[in-house]
Amino acid sequence: MKNFFYVVCISLLLSSLSACNTAPSLEEQAKEKLNEVLASHNAVGLSVAVVKDGKVIYTQAVGYSNLEDSTLLNTDNLFRIASISKSFTATAIMQLHEAGEFNLDDDVSIALGVPVKNPKYPDTFITYRMLLSHTSSLSDKNGYFTFDAVDPEKNENYANAYNDYIPGSKYEYCNLGFNMLGALVEIHSGERFDEYIKAHIIDPLKLNAGYNVNMLDVGLFARIYDLEDGKYTWQPEAYAPRKEQIENGYVMGRTTPIFSPTGGMKIAPKDLAKHMLVQIGGGTFDGAKILSLESVTAMQTPYQYEGQNLEDDYGFALRVTDKLIKGEVLVGHTGSAYGLYSAMFFEPQKKFGIIMMTNGSPAQRGENGFLTIQSDAINALYDVFIREVK
Repeated sequence: MKNFFYVVCISLLLSSLSACNTAPSLEEQAKEKLNEVLASHNAVGLSVAVVKDGKVIYTQAVGYSNLEDSTLLNTDNLFRIASISKSFTATAIMQLHEAGEFNLDDDVSIALGVPVKNPKYPDTFITYRMLLSHTSSLSDKNGYFTFDAVDPEKNENYANAYNDYIPGSKYEYCNLGFNMLGALVEIHSGERFDEYIKAHIIDPLKLNAGYNVNMLDVGLFARIYDLEDGKYTWQPEAYAPRKEQIENGYVMGRTTPIFSPTGGMKIAPKDLAKHMLVQIGGGTFDGAKILSLESVTAMQTPYQYEGQNLEDDYGFALRVTDKLIKGEVLVGHTGSAYGLYSAMFFEPQKKFGIIMMTNGSPAQRGENGFLTIQSDAINALYDVFIREVK
């Protein structure tokens, strides 16, 4: 009987050890959740990164990078990240501001050489600060890929590019303003926009990324698909090289929108995470000082202005939200273009952050204002890696 008792105890112990050995790791749990998100949204692919305590602790990719030949997505695949790109342009502007090239409250017309003046308020300057915070009174009604949109000598309808309110008094998201900021990077630095970003942000952080398609390995691009009439359709224009336009007739400070400073960065989540860690780290990551703490703080702080709506939450190319993860106040940005949906959000005090990108998904929006795939992917990763067990 005693021997039987020992056998039972040993058996239970071995079973317990076996159960411990087969318990899924955090990485396995996260991948399972990501596959569930992918399936529930019928998405093409999903690539993510998680940072915690100043480090990238997790990267993963599920689904496809190419539906036509069933190529699986991997963590090296580059995505056009759309409006998250604005954070790179704003970083460049803040670097040049730190270098003393201009004051944030200067009139941008002086450097740009194009009259950026709301005709209803001709005595009010439109400033760098207003462009950065989307409070300039500019709109995208005349488009945003040429500065002729606001030039009275080239566009008789230039006034349509402006809203009725005084510059600096209201918020309206404006891509034109960020393409202007890209041109101002060229004017103040003397370097072509894509080359400035590479030399002063990408190379110091050792990223595989860029605005210029021709300088990247196109074999790494995740194809982007738009859902049209229930079918995913490849959007090759997302990675249009525009090589001839760049090499022939490029004009510094004028044709900058070719690179789309407002939305044209190509990068993988694992490298975007390092850019995010600059913000979390007070301007520095892995020994590379990209910005001052003062500049980082300005980017992350909702811009205060007269007549502000209490719900306005936008700083400089970054917004603040408490609606993405319950109980957390996060800083970051989303992106959408050609069927790509992306999100980058972080908590600077707790030093965690999450990035997601999908190269094709239904554009279902939740009550919190975010796309459901953005919310689902970010919350799934938060639950696995960040949320404290109570």
